[in-house]
Amino acid sequence: MVVARLALAIAAGALLYLSFPPRSLWWLAPLCFAGLGLVLHGRRARAGLGYGFVFGLTFYLLHLVWIEDFLGTSFGSAPWLALSGLMALFAALACAAATVVAKLPGGPAWMAALYVGQEALRTAVPLNGFPWGRVAFSQPEGVYTSLASIGGAPLVSFAVVLTGFGLARLLVSLARVVRDRKRTPPPLRPMVRAAAYAAIPLLAGAALWPNVGTAATAGTTTVALVQGNAPNIGLDLLDARSEIRRNHFAESERLASRVAAGELPRPDLVVWPETATEVTGADDEIDAMVAGFGVPALIGALNVRDDGRAENSVIAWHPEQGRQGHYVKQELVPFAEYVPWRPIARWFTPFLDSTADMLAGTRPSVLEVNGVTVGVAICYEAAYDYVAREAVRSGAELLVVPTNNAWYGPGEMSHQQLAMSRVRAVEHGRAAVVPATSGVSAIVRPDGSLVRSTELFTADSLVATVPLRTTTTVATTVGAWPERIIIGAGLVALLLRIGWRIRGRVTRSRQAGGGG
Repeated sequence: MVVARLALAIAAGALLYLSFPPRSLWWLAPLCFAGLGLVLHGRRARAGLGYGFVFGLTFYLLHLVWIEDFLGTSFGSAPWLALSGLMALFAALACAAATVVAKLPGGPAWMAALYVGQEALRTAVPLNGFPWGRVAFSQPEGVYTSLASIGGAPLVSFAVVLTGFGLARLLVSLARVVRDRKRTPPPLRPMVRAAAYAAIPLLAGAALWPNVGTAATAGTTTVALVQGNAPNIGLDLLDARSEIRRNHFAESERLASRVAAGELPRPDLVVWPETATEVTGADDEIDAMVAGFGVPALIGALNVRDDGRAENSVIAWHPEQGRQGHYVKQELVPFAEYVPWRPIARWFTPFLDSTADMLAGTRPSVLEVNGVTVGVAICYEAAYDYVAREAVRSGAELLVVPTNNAWYGPGEMSHQQLAMSRVRAVEHGRAAVVPATSGVSAIVRPDGSLVRSTELFTADSLVATVPLRTTTTVATTVGAWPERIIIGAGLVALLLRIGWRIRGRVTRSRQAGGGG
């Protein structure tokens, strides 16, 4: 039986991995949690911890294998294995807690809430967390995606997991009916409740789709994104900044030629990817490029300040005034854009002495460009709920998510990250423009669907007219409250169950003592 449960835990982890882009198999995610629910059924917390770790480790080893393209040549498999193991611990804790609340009335809901709780926890710790692999990001399309418009990514995760645990409860109930088939009549109430847990999230998602707005409410704008491409050399990209800069100027020149020839519409805004160039003060080449287009540009740049410190920035560049304000990335990547615990980290890497920590931004991510308020989330920030939310609350009519995924090879990382921007588009009712240094670049409608996208490791450009929107979704308005309510309910159920267990043990102990 243990071997069968282990096999099912591994299968569930693999199904969760397969549900993520680049595959359009979003419906595998609830089936994954149906399998996990069967694994956890009737188990105690210690067993739930072990099975949850196996489930989580299987998922993360598959989902994060692109780390090998980034660090594997220089560091071996240790970073990939260590990060996967750390993330699996969060899943293990959630599964252990799920076994405690499983027998409560509404058990599947409390189990799903606790799983959302571990997603929130690992988004916060350690070192500001690692939100990659949230269940919601497997749902850039499908029935559940519309739920992002009222409860954000946490509600999407909750709905998917609840459906899965409800399916598991339904299968258990059906098995009991088959086992006790001589019983007349069979107990229908448990099956009805389990079916409700499974069906209600699906029905709610389907019912909300007609309310997901896509029409322009503040006009339209035509956006061009430039994907200049970069060599597929992993960490050696640190020495290829000049090549990446040249590539983006070259692709911008090709784009300008096609616009001049009438092959593409004239854009109102040109967007470069994350750190497509290094900038120190004024830049004559960028001035000339922007002047050639005759419209403003958002330039993803490593901005070197007067004091020599660097910022991962998006700079608003105008054809006449030059650079006019910039946004600085708030969520920096640990051990990449800054290095915590440097004395300890120096034991494991030879690169520290030649690197310096970037500076993190502190201001909301909005820029005024050509009469449009643009919300910016740079690369990794797409995984954090608050960045896009604060931008839209500050008036953003359009989202721009520049990224540099060239470090991570031809694997699935870029597709996984694009899925985050697609969920954010639905969450806040905004079109999203995603320029990536080496792909996948894309232009996304407010319903999360793709207008156009590029291939990996190619030089390309995309031009499209997108709606500008000022309407506010429920998710934008209520912010983090759906997540707080979901997690709070799960924790209350867990604490109550633990309290009842302790009280029962104390009562039994007293009765045993009195009887002796």
